[in-house]
This record gives sequence, C-alpha cells and structure tokens, in this order.
Amino acid sequence: MPDNRPATPAGQRRGQGEPALELLVHGVGGTTPQEMLGDPRTVRVTGDDTAGIHRRADDADAESRFGGYSGGLTADRSADPLAEPSADRARQRPIPEAYCWSNLTSGNSARALWLLLLPFMVANLAHWMRPAAPAHHRGQRVYDVLVRLVALSLTVLLTAAACEVALDLVAWQCAASERCARGKSWLGPLTGGWWASPGRRLVLAALVPAALTALLWWLSHRTWSAYESASPPPRPPGPARPLPGGERPALSLPGFWYGRRLVSRLRAAHTAAGLLTVATTLLTAAASHDLRPGGDAAPEALGRALTAVLAAGWAATLLVAVRKGRTESEPDERIDRWASKVLPGAALGALALTAVHAAWPRPDWTPSAQLPGTGVFAWLALLQGALAAAIAVTAYVLHRAAPPGSCAGRCAMGGLGGAAVALLACALGGVLTGGVAQRVADWLDKEGTPGVAGGAIAGPPVLLSWQAAVIPVLLLVVVAFALVAAVRAGRARRRLTPGIVDSYEGEPRELESRSRQIARVVAWARLTDSAPVLIASVTVATVLLGAGALAGAARTGLPPGPAAASWPGPLPAVAQTVQALGSWLMGAMVVLLVAMGRRAYRDAAARRTVGILWDVGTFWPRAAHPFAPPCYAERAVPDLTWRMCTWTARTGGRLVISGHSQGSVLAAAAVWQLDPDTRGRVALLTYGSPLERLYGRWFPSCFGPAPLRALSEEVDCWRNLWRLTDPIGGPVMAGEEGGQEVDRGPLRDPLHYGRTPEHPLPAPILGHGDYQADPAFDTERAALLDRLDRLAEGREAPCVPAQPERRPER
Repeated sequence: MPDNRPATPAGQRRGQGEPALELLVHGVGGTTPQEMLGDPRTVRVTGDDTAGIHRRADDADAESRFGGYSGGLTADRSADPLAEPSADRARQRPIPEAYCWSNLTSGNSARALWLLLLPFMVANLAHWMRPAAPAHHRGQRVYDVLVRLVALSLTVLLTAAACEVALDLVAWQCAASERCARGKSWLGPLTGGWWASPGRRLVLAALVPAALTALLWWLSHRTWSAYESASPPPRPPGPARPLPGGERPALSLPGFWYGRRLVSRLRAAHTAAGLLTVATTLLTAAASHDLRPGGDAAPEALGRALTAVLAAGWAATLLVAVRKGRTESEPDERIDRWASKVLPGAALGALALTAVHAAWPRPDWTPSAQLPGTGVFAWLALLQGALAAAIAVTAYVLHRAAPPGSCAGRCAMGGLGGAAVALLACALGGVLTGGVAQRVADWLDKEGTPGVAGGAIAGPPVLLSWQAAVIPVLLLVVVAFALVAAVRAGRARRRLTPGIVDSYEGEPRELESRSRQIARVVAWARLTDSAPVLIASVTVATVLLGAGALAGAARTGLPPGPAAASWPGPLPAVAQTVQALGSWLMGAMVVLLVAMGRRAYRDAAARRTVGILWDVGTFWPRAAHPFAPPCYAERAVPDLTWRMCTWTARTGGRLVISGHSQGSVLAAAAVWQLDPDTRGRVALLTYGSPLERLYGRWFPSCFGPAPLRALSEEVDCWRNLWRLTDPIGGPVMAGEEGGQEVDRGPLRDPLHYGRTPEHPLPAPILGHGDYQADPAFDTERAALLDRLDRLAEGREAPCVPAQPERRPER
C-alpha cells in the first residue's frame, strides 16, 4: 500500500494537529453501535449489515475538519484561526468508531442448527491446541494429520448415523415389520410396489444421508464465499519479532487468515467420505446376500468390482485429507481442482453405480433383524480412541520439545489439551448420533422398547444403548466437580472477605455484607482457572466409561438392562434405569442444543451465556474439519487490518484500537497482521481480555507466553486493563518480567466501597463489563496517544506503569 503523504512541514511537530481515531471492537454477545458510542444517533461509514464500522452522527464528517494531505485529514491551522480549538479537541479526544461484528456469529434463528455440528467445531479446536514446539519438528506434521483423521472419522460417524436411521431403522426394519409399519402411511412407497424389495428400499432411503452430505457441502461452500474469501491489504505484513526458536509468530504470517485452499480440499475429501459411506452401506447390505453359498455369480462379481472401486475411492479420500496442511507463509488463492471437483464427482458416480447394483432384482432376498454392517459403530469408536491416544503421545513429545519459556508452566493439561478435546469431540459425536438413533427407534416402535425382546423392531446397535447408559454416570462426575468447585469458592470467599475493605482507603466502613458480596464475586471469577481440571476429569471418565461400554456390548450382545438381568441385588434395576435415562438424555441433548441455539440468537443475554465458548470455537480457521461452523475472524481480522492501514496511510494520524473481551483477541490478531510502519502509528488497548487466561493456556502455539511477549515487544504502545472480579479477562503478561508495562490492574471493582456524599448509592460490581466506566480507561487511552506522539517525534518514551493499588489477594 503506497504512502502518498507529503513530508511534514518544517518546524511543525509531527503528531500536532494530526487526527486521532479510537477503533472500538466489542466482545461476545455483540453490542449495538449506539451502546458502544454512547449516542442514539449513529451512522455506518463503511461495511455492510454483517459487519461494519459506525460513528456518531455528529462525527460523520469529522474528517472534513482536517486538511493538508492530498486526500488526507490533517488539521490546517492557517486556513481558519477559529478552527484551532476544534483541531485541539480532536487531538485531545480521538474520533470514536465502532466495529460491530456480532452478525458474523448470530442472526436469524436458523443459525442455531450450527450447534448440531458442535463435534466438528470441537475437533477443529484440537488442531489449534497443539503445543508450542518448533514448526519444523516432525511431530507437528504428525499431530496435524492425526487431528484431520479424527475430523474425517466424525464425518463418517455422522453419515453412518444417518444411514442407521434411514436405511436400517426405517427402510430395513420398520418397513419390513407389519407391526411397525401399521398406521404409518408415509411408509407406503417402501411397503408395496416396485420399491418394496429390500435393495430398492435401501436405495430410496439412501437419498436421506446423501442429501445430508450435499447439505453440508453446500453450507461449507456458501460460508466459504462469505467468510474465507476476504482479501488482505495490498501491502503484505513486514517481518515480525521472532520467537525464541527464530520463527515468526503464527498470527503474524500473511496467509494465516486466508485458508481457502485447504478448506476447499478438505471439503472435497469430507464430501467424498460421506458419499462413500452411503455407498459402502448399500454394498455391504447387498454383499451379505450375494456372497451366501449358492448365490448368483453375476451380482457377486459386480459386487467385488464395486468393492475395488470403493476401496480406491477411500484411499484417494484419505490421501487428499492428510497430504497437505495449511499454507500460512503467504495468502494462497489457488484451488486444487482435481481434489475439489474430481474427487466428489467420482464418489457420487461410485454411489450411483452401487445404488444400481443394490436395486438389481433379488427375488429371494429377505431382510434380517438388523442391517448388515452396523458393527461399524464399534470399529469407529475403537479407531477414534486409538487416534486420540496417538494425539496424546504426539502432543507430549511436542510439549517436551517446546523451547524454554514457550509455555512457562501455564499450558492447560501440560500440553495435552488438544488430545482431550479431540476425544471429547468424538464423545459428543457419539452422543448426538446415538441420541437421534435412539429417539427415532422409540418413535417407530411405540408399543415396545427397541432392542428388547417382543418389540416390533430390533432397534439400533447394542453399542448405542451402552453408550447411552454411561451418560448419567458422566453427568455425576460433572455434578461432583461442580459441588467441589462451589465448596472451594465458599472457602475462598471467607478467606478474602476481611481484606476487601483494606483496598478502599479513605472510604467509610460499611457492613461486612458488602465485603462478602465483593469477595464472592472474586471467588467465583477464579473458578474459570479450574477449567483444565474439569476437562481432564471428564476426559478420564469418558475413556473409562467408553471402554466399559465397548466391552459390555461386545461381551453380552445385549442392551445393559437385559444383560444385567441375572446380576445380584438391585443391579438389574440400576442398569435398566441408567439405560432408559441415558437414552432419553441422548435424545434430549439434541433438542436442548437446538433450543439453546434458537434462544441464544434471539436473546442477547442468553447469547452471552452460551456465546463465550462458541465464539472461541468459531474464532479459529477451519483447519481440520470443513463442515465446522465458519470462522468469523477470517472476515473480522482483514476488516480491522484494512481500516487501520487505510486510516494511517491517508491521514498519518494516530489510532488506538480498543478491544473488549473477544474483541481484544480480534484486535491483537489484526495488529499482528500490520506492517511495521503502520504498527508504529497504532496503539493497542485491551480490557477484560482472555488473551492469556484462556487463549494463552489452551492455544500455546499461537497465544502462549512467547507469542504474547513478541507482540508486546513489537507494539510500542499496549496497555491491558483487568479486574479480579472478571471471570474471563486477566493480565496478558502474567508472570512475565516487565509485564507491568503492559498490564494495569487489578482495577478496583466496585469503584467505591460504600456510600459517600459524592456517591450516595452503592456502586455496582462491574465484573467483565463497563471498563469504560473506570477512570483508568480514559487515563490509559490518553497515555497511549501521548506515547504515539513521542514516538512520532523520534524520542523514546516507555509506557509509564500504573500506580500500584492496594487490592485483595489474588
């Protein structure tokens, strides 16, 4: 991006009269422009309904008060003497702009359906949780490949579950059972006429999982065009300060937010995997008849040929999924046309051939109790468990190979967070798919219990019933953890209460209830740091209970209730209870996710409750699973980068990018993408920021101590505000030498302890919000602008640490 600004006139101090801009970026849940700017009258100056930049109506033409640069906005003091006070005010108080990006992650209630793809999003998170080992380490490639294989297995699991419902439960079992089909007129095409034969019923039912695969492909392609097709500024980012190993921080690489090529390739592989899963299901069912002794030789030979075709398709799919990773060193706009177009087309052709083969007349074909091939769920569970174990081993090796200081002992679960999250993604996939199968089976067989003798249908695979039975036990683990956490919070509150009032010198002492109220908020805010223990506990319980479910299903071949019929004492009743309760919980979880999603997208308060983890998950590019919800940062980060580049290039003015909560992560990511010249004119102000407390601990390769330290050294002006009462934000340079130059806090919250003549009513406890209400906000913003002025003059002026405040023990 060329710099067309003329030289600053001699004798005029650079920065004097130059415009200052404050670019506000909101956090989770979204905030209206009116709330961000504190004015009911706002206008959008650039952008669209999805994401745009807004100003106060009175500031819409603020730039016209400045002149001097060709097309620029510096103050022209000689043109009108009366304009000088206005220019001085503009210099002292920056023009506020609000970047509103909430519609990137919310909108109409139909987007709640993205929550059903939660396992895909969680698997994608596992990719970004890899330890901070050097990029050239072989384990990095192994780790990425293993995570992509887990993601591919989830697509196969989803499609297999759709086949289980449509092909097995409906077309194979219910349509063949007079008791089940009675009163279901919609089953008419499957129970009589040309489609009544088993193979043709399966072909007709196969349209459901095939359509599901096509829908996922369409959603991924549509969101790819809306999110991942953003273009970078014309001038590529310059060299960033290297990490201890000599590498550049990942988020400073020019191609980090432009992953079109990989998403296109993975979308083709996962689409092919879905279609091949449907084709394999049809071929397995047909082969169970054709390969019996005395069968017809022609269908058997055609089946063997199709087996070879499908095997080649699976091999090509695996090759495309694992062969190449992300290209981040430069924006890569190329498309692998063979992988993106030929592979899905070939898979669709193989499915069509298999459908013709399955529909071929077989007069003596009689359906068995369950569709052949349903044992795939057990094999998938074993495969996913093995892949998660391999990820854990690889992550351990990478964590050991990380340079000193790259984690500083603050990495969640000792670098094993990615393995735990990958396993939980598989568990979520099993719960969602099993829940749908269980509920459909119960709906089809209203008079009996699927899987139990006397029912109209045999029901879903036994493994799904065992997996349902372990859910109540897993919930007990979570409840036990919550009770322990509540006890710990109560003890912390009692310990903190006496010291609260000491941090408010000169204010009247009120009742102890005020101290208890503040201490309780601080104690509960600390529970966020217990998340690694919760995830570790749930992961261990999932491994043990999942292994038990696999063993129980393989050993007995019966659901837990009937399998425990001969056990002593109350064990049979307990087994029957947990099976029934787990089955309902599996189905209820699907309904609950949709209901929560619809409420979250309609109700801003509900969105803030569930939106924290959701916005963390969708912050990251789709590097492992192309059907995960789209990455909003691939639109937001280029938006912010473009705005900062164009403002500084046109005006030569100063800019403070001010980010709250998740907005601080977007702001830091955008500053990382700036070239050195632009970055030298930009100050970063973050508050309520999860950069270290959440992102640094769970995503050490991108936000660990080493990358954040490099960013603080690269950005001359950065201040971060935090409170003890904030459950999300915290210091960004925790434990780092010289961290006080970036972090200011903990700030007082509430601002006043008791009632005073100036504040006769109790001050609220602000927690994670309203950082602008603290006088420290305006103080630090003014200090950052002054620091930019001093840098523009060529005189170094280190950021002045905030005055220490007496505060309760953290």
